[in-house]
Amino acid sequence: MSNTQSNIPTKKTIYLIRHGETDFNRQGIVQGSGVDSDLNELGLAQAEAFFQSYRDINFDKIYTSALKRTHQSVHKFIASGIPWEQHSGLNEISWGIREGRVPNDIDNEYYKVLIDSWVTGGVDMAAEGGESPLQVLERQKPVIETILSRPHEETVLVAMHGRAMRIILTMLLDKPLHEMDTFEHSNLCLYKLIYDYETKSFFAELECDTTHLFGL
Repeated sequence: MSNTQSNIPTKKTIYLIRHGETDFNRQGIVQGSGVDSDLNELGLAQAEAFFQSYRDINFDKIYTSALKRTHQSVHKFIASGIPWEQHSGLNEISWGIREGRVPNDIDNEYYKVLIDSWVTGGVDMAAEGGESPLQVLERQKPVIETILSRPHEETVLVAMHGRAMRIILTMLLDKPLHEMDTFEHSNLCLYKLIYDYETKSFFAELECDTTHLFGL
């Protein structure tokens, strides 16, 4: 085996986070991929707390969605000079025509029926004017393939969104898509995932970890 071959890493560590809080989160307004909101004061404090806890990790690359709430959540890492790519494939699911407003009773019943259908296997059912979990998974796959095709990026930071995170975790941890709601999330939570290039599989070292936020 050549030195070049022997120096190829056999494992990759992915720090997968959800973005910090926005005013829309606080108000219960559905954002989805069509609402490009900013972090609020608490969200910026969450981003700062995460940075202070993980600033000494030698991240080789940062990957975010194309929405600014993910950019803002890792801004200090980007500002420190770590290479950064944004991919719309990591965007939140599109909730369609109901994005950007506080759900009324009819909306809440609609979301309940929709999510219940997903949980019972109807993952190809799309939100009205929006996406299905299956469609989101299909746009996520090329991004994961890109990340895994770069083994020399041994440690990466990925910032994305709650529903999209649930969907991508089913793919990474080899779970059926209809089980996505078994993955918990909260603003600026962390999943630490280890990928083994030999077995071509992931395992979760941390799940929905928020210990970095305890001081807030």
